Amino acid sequence: MLSVPPRPTRPSTDSSAVTEPPPPVTDTLSKITRGREESRINKGKKGPRAAPIQDASPGLHNFLLRLRRIICTRMCGIFAYLNYNVPRTRKDIFQTLITGLERLEYRGYDSAGVAVDSNNHEEKERHLKLIKKKGKVKALDEELYKNGGMDLEAEFKTHFGIAHTRWATHGVPNAVNSHPQRSDKNNEFAVIHNGIITNYKDLKKFLELKGYEFESETDTEVIPKLIKYVYDKRESEDISFSTLVERVIQQLEGAFALVFKSTHYPGEAVATRRGSPLLIGIRSKYKLSTEHVPILYRTLSQSSYTLDTQCSLSTKSAALQQLEHVIIGNNIDILNNCKSRQSRRDSSTCLYPVGNEKSVEYFFASDASAIIEHTNKVIYIEDDDVASVAEGKLCIHRIKRSAGDDASRVIQTLQMELQQIMKGNFSAFMQKEIFEQPESVYNTMRGRVNFENNTVLVGGLKDHMKEFKRCRRLIMIGCGTSYHAAIATRQVLEELTELPVMVELASDFLDRNTPVFRDDVCFFISQSGETADSLMALRYCKERGALTCGVTNTVGSSISRETDCGVHINAGPEIGVASTKAYTSQFIALVLFGLMMSEDRISLQKRRQEIISGLKSLPEMIKEVLSLDEKINDLAHELYKQRSLLVMGRGYNYATCLEGALKIKEITYMHSEGILAGELKHGPLALIDKQMPVIMIIMKDPCFTKCQNALQQVTARQGRPIILCSKEDHESTKLAYKTIELPQTVDCLQGILSVVPLQLLSFHLAVLRGFDVDFPRNLAKSVTVE
Repeated sequence: MLSVPPRPTRPSTDSSAVTEPPPPVTDTLSKITRGREESRINKGKKGPRAAPIQDASPGLHNFLLRLRRIICTRMCGIFAYLNYNVPRTRKDIFQTLITGLERLEYRGYDSAGVAVDSNNHEEKERHLKLIKKKGKVKALDEELYKNGGMDLEAEFKTHFGIAHTRWATHGVPNAVNSHPQRSDKNNEFAVIHNGIITNYKDLKKFLELKGYEFESETDTEVIPKLIKYVYDKRESEDISFSTLVERVIQQLEGAFALVFKSTHYPGEAVATRRGSPLLIGIRSKYKLSTEHVPILYRTLSQSSYTLDTQCSLSTKSAALQQLEHVIIGNNIDILNNCKSRQSRRDSSTCLYPVGNEKSVEYFFASDASAIIEHTNKVIYIEDDDVASVAEGKLCIHRIKRSAGDDASRVIQTLQMELQQIMKGNFSAFMQKEIFEQPESVYNTMRGRVNFENNTVLVGGLKDHMKEFKRCRRLIMIGCGTSYHAAIATRQVLEELTELPVMVELASDFLDRNTPVFRDDVCFFISQSGETADSLMALRYCKERGALTCGVTNTVGSSISRETDCGVHINAGPEIGVASTKAYTSQFIALVLFGLMMSEDRISLQKRRQEIISGLKSLPEMIKEVLSLDEKINDLAHELYKQRSLLVMGRGYNYATCLEGALKIKEITYMHSEGILAGELKHGPLALIDKQMPVIMIIMKDPCFTKCQNALQQVTARQGRPIILCSKEDHESTKLAYKTIELPQTVDCLQGILSVVPLQLLSFHLAVLRGFDVDFPRNLAKSVTVE
């Protein structure tokens, strides 16, 4: 066992608390490696928090950094459709698959592909057809109808098709590197994958020595080839599809969501995940057999093996032989318990429709937005679940049983509606989401703020208020826009909670091996709830015993499941890659937390009432700002040919500068920098001349006089500032080249109003420069790549 000297822990704020002895570091590493901390789904019942682990040696720190790379996943879109006893033409199936990919295109859009049956289920031997295309989903859609070898009117009573839209990480975007990836030239197995397989080089070497030829540059290709290898070495003819998948995922390291299709198992589907999101939608005109799908367990041998990539060739050869032994051999429990596929589908342990025809449809997807137009009944798959569908029956297996595991997966009802993920009358999703902000900020407050008696109650936090109030420090952790939301609210949280507030980029937080204590409260802010760096930071903080709180926009996401408590921001689906309404809703949610914390502080009551009054008028004020769209469009016509743009402010508006500059960078590809006005003399002033566009945010707040000083410095260097200012601010208007006058609200909420013009400006600049607003190059929604 690794021996590590203990680190002194800070004394608990609770004098009666007793520090428990830390768990062995080897146990801790095992927990982190698997990323399977016990999930507290019932937020109202808080279990005991973990004791802080011993501080790690430099070797352990380096291990954690390597582990971040393991858990990080790429952003791709998975969609699959299985119709059982529901007749569908090939054209219908194509349309369902393509529509699903279009809903997921924000997750990746450099190539796409589908795998379908090339002949009818009634024929003895089923063949599999792969169609893949570089470019967006629209290019794949056109390619499907160019393919003259397939009868679009052919009808399938039962069929399983898989589809994928890719964001490249291994291999350039082209048809060969696109998914689905196949096992061989006969397409016996095909797989779609969202994630990164970190040990793919070792597996590839093993398979190449076994005679398998690789055609792509992807990490994913090892998976279908590995399952074919396991299938070819099977110990009995009636081995089930799910058993093969269970054996394969035991050899995979990294993060993944996978859906498998095979010619050997026509009409069957197997899906699994570890670290990447995956859910299953169910639609049937018949009543379903259960609302709770029980988890089935199979005892496997605990043998495992990791290749040493630094070993000599002769040693590696022996290692590969041992890997072969692990993959196919000595699985006595499976061999003894393996039954025919028919007998394993016990009606009491599966989900199926209760009816004579037993017709049912299943939809597998990375995101609920691809499923909602078909059904609102979904099951969220947990890490290491193996979900399989055969003969129309859905079963869920797990290889190992852990303490605290739920006994079943519950069918949940989605609350979103189809029109929420459609563009409507807008030209782009980003534009639609900007204009939805009056409604989205209201939804964030709805049911939580009582404007009549000036009270605030956030249900996801109320059971933990005692712990919040006796903590010694708040740590706000996020990436990109979520990080800016934390910066925007840091000052008001410090004021209302009277606690020190640290704001951390998740990646840097982990790089520094930041000290975290039991009396810390850590907030993890993420629109998707799946951001890999934030997830790793969450697990890091949980290991050290801190109370964890999630702020997400996605029900059922990893962060919302793994945190002790949290807030759902209720902003509605956000499709555009550049986040807009999620930012303002995160802003509001964090302010609500501050208001809850200050409820019993008499000295802050006047300030609380001022903020609550500001919240009440906020939706109407956002509408007023949105009415300036034409004026902002005119301004964009003056700026769109520029190569650089500075955004400057201070105090509450500094975060607005960072967020506005990020939006401009993301979708216009212009260089843009958010500058703290107080730092102007320390370098940025050298950039100012009459050619450099400068946007300054100067509002009537405590920093007004200081911002006026910065304005004087800019104009003295022949700068031509474009000023976002309060109405009737004549002092700023006199020195401005252009002004955008905004309604005035309470200082700590002004950032919500001042960010909207910058969102609109970035949108119009991107349109004028001829770029795709919703799908900027090299980026994807909810970035989960380190």
